Amino acid sequence: MGELRADWRLRLRRGGAEGPVCGAGVLLTQDRMLTCAHVVGEPDTRMWVEFAENPGIPPVAARVAPGGWLPGLDGADREDIAVLALDSPRPQAAPALLGRRLERGREVWIGGYSQAFDDGMWLTGRISGLHGAWVQLDAGTTAEVVRPGFSGAAVQTRGERRGAERVVGLVVSWRGDLELALPTENDLAFSYMIPVDRIAELVPLVAELSGRDGWDSGLSWRLRTWFAGGDQPAVRFGVVRHGGGRDRTLQHQLHRAHLVYQGGRTRPEELVETLVAQLRPPRYQRNTYRDWLLEGGTAPDRSGAGQPAGSGPVLAVIGLDEDPDPAALVPLLARVRSLGFRLLVIFRDSRGAGLAEVVRDLFVPALDERAGELVRRVEHIERESARLSGLLDSASVVPPPSVDGATRRRQLRALRELPDPQEQLVALRQLLRELRVDLERRPDTGPAELPGQRTGQDPAGRA
Repeated sequence: MGELRADWRLRLRRGGAEGPVCGAGVLLTQDRMLTCAHVVGEPDTRMWVEFAENPGIPPVAARVAPGGWLPGLDGADREDIAVLALDSPRPQAAPALLGRRLERGREVWIGGYSQAFDDGMWLTGRISGLHGAWVQLDAGTTAEVVRPGFSGAAVQTRGERRGAERVVGLVVSWRGDLELALPTENDLAFSYMIPVDRIAELVPLVAELSGRDGWDSGLSWRLRTWFAGGDQPAVRFGVVRHGGGRDRTLQHQLHRAHLVYQGGRTRPEELVETLVAQLRPPRYQRNTYRDWLLEGGTAPDRSGAGQPAGSGPVLAVIGLDEDPDPAALVPLLARVRSLGFRLLVIFRDSRGAGLAEVVRDLFVPALDERAGELVRRVEHIERESARLSGLLDSASVVPPPSVDGATRRRQLRALRELPDPQEQLVALRQLLRELRVDLERRPDTGPAELPGQRTGQDPAGRA
């Protein structure tokens, strides 16, 4: 298996949007990419970067990043590496996953942009052995050896499952035994790559990204799924410490939020001003909204306005526990949620102040709301099953859930009576798991499962 399309596979032009295609590259982060130095030519060259497999991402200019020019000297040290800085970041593009492990005989695939194949050309090969600091790639025929235009292209392993693929090197060159111009003109020809483990020795960013804590792929998937909305709790909570792969992954996904509040750096008054500007209430109500959001009391009249709770834009609160008064901020967030906002709440320390208040006033109500939706779905299935049972043969009627909706509703009412919010949280998680079993494999229930149940996602909405 492998990605048919990947944001991180880049096509490069020299000079600008109308310049010639001169090679390929690999996106490392939202504002850094990797290619070969000889593709760039000179360290002050302006390059044009195209997301060839995702035209929804705008092209962008790029130049060599500070410390990113490692061309080698006449082949010495076999470097030929350039790290480019994008003129503006592209957080909507998913970066490459790098790997340092090489296995002789492992099948790889390579996508490049050779002459007459500017839209892309795909080759396969196998990892053969060392060629100095480079690695030789064997092809089935000389026609499958890389050619001009492939320099800087990713050499990607073929994974047995989605997400297991890794970029293990960059195409750097080829060589034929007769030294003729094209691989097919030689009797023998081979491709060569600079392996990621060699690049990691020279480029600290690559060393970090290709290490064990480069990215958190599971967190990335969960956040993308939650930001997309749909069958998701209105509040997602998580603990992400500063630094490392989880933090890098979180920062890469924050462009999906409509508003971001940074604990300790953003003032509540600033957040409220931004919220009121986005809500656009009548002029005479603006002060009423400001006062209510900051201090509580009687909510402004919202008749005919807004959205149901949890169906609207996203407010990401990053480092709530780093706010000067985390507990005092939670009631403000609860009022924001009542306006239809969805909340991503991230703590930087699992023992941070304000955690109990978040559980009681944000997390538990959101999971309760989600459980209520699923109970209503179970009851709907029961009603539909009863209505159709006399009209259709038994094989055509979707059977009702194994546990009836009335029982589930009693469970929900009972756990609402629990005095301890932590007990409510545990009981809600269990009820959500049971409701998932009730609803799975039923075609008229919407999504067949709570998101992430078969991919490691927590149905309770934790990051």
